[in-house]
Amino acid sequence: MIRAIEMRKGGAVIYEDQLFTVHECQHVAKGNKRSYIQAKLKNLQSGQLIDVRFRVDDQLDQPFLQDKQYEFLYDDGTHLVLMDLETFDQIPIDREMLGEGSKFLTPNIQITCQTHEGNIITASLPNTVELTVKETPPVVKGATATNQNKDALLDSGARIKVPPFVEVGEVVRVDTRTGQYIERAR
Repeated sequence: MIRAIEMRKGGAVIYEDQLFTVHECQHVAKGNKRSYIQAKLKNLQSGQLIDVRFRVDDQLDQPFLQDKQYEFLYDDGTHLVLMDLETFDQIPIDREMLGEGSKFLTPNIQITCQTHEGNIITASLPNTVELTVKETPPVVKGATATNQNKDALLDSGARIKVPPFVEVGEVVRVDTRTGQYIERAR
């Protein structure tokens, strides 16, 4: 059992005897009134998205989820195809499971998924990935003094801002949670 205030985006809960993932979760406190939790939950069987309001102390059942490593193989346009590292089975999952993080996917990257009764419930990328810069404007003399970042296209197809000294072909480390450049990979 967890309290409603302990719910986090991407987590899973049992609500009204059905399994839901938490899409959004916000703690609302208005003046001298009681605070509450406003949440958007997605039913994993029907795919229906519902808005629910909980009291802060409401208790929810939490399903037993098992963490398991998968390897990303390819994107078929509507689904992301993962491979189970133990059985080598190929499993398609919805793109929305990774959200904005799907733009940092490259083949053979390890993804941590949570499973419930053999079904993938949630998926998450590593916090940082190393990607190669495919396109970026050339270095402008004196641009390092002003510290203005420039656009860069990465091999995964993502566009990020990088410092002016980064050139085409360099490998950069990117934070998948924020989509920001961290440093050049060594």
